[in-house]
Amino acid sequence: MSAFLLFLLAGLAEIGGGYLIWLWLREGKPFYFGISGAILLASYGVIATFQSFPAFGRVYAAYGGIFIILSVLWGWGIDRKMPDVYDWTGAAICLLGVAVMLLGPRG
Repeated sequence: MSAFLLFLLAGLAEIGGGYLIWLWLREGKPFYFGISGAILLASYGVIATFQSFPAFGRVYAAYGGIFIILSVLWGWGIDRKMPDVYDWTGAAICLLGVAVMLLGPRG
């Protein structure tokens, strides 16, 4: 459960940080949107290091699947873009991939 919480926090930091920078550069928001976004993006990198899994690549690959799901949800909740069947199908496939990577038996 703590792994999922850390993935969730990292995802919100990365997506939120990227979104703030997007608003600053693409939609003319004040510069502090960009600074706040940069701080969030840096915190995303730190949060991911708290995972208990020993392999960097595996953690980041699994996080990538969670990131995709969170991005679909962010687009739906924040940008008000309703995901279609292909978005949900892709997200489900990513979730399955995350489960295989993190929960697969290893010797």
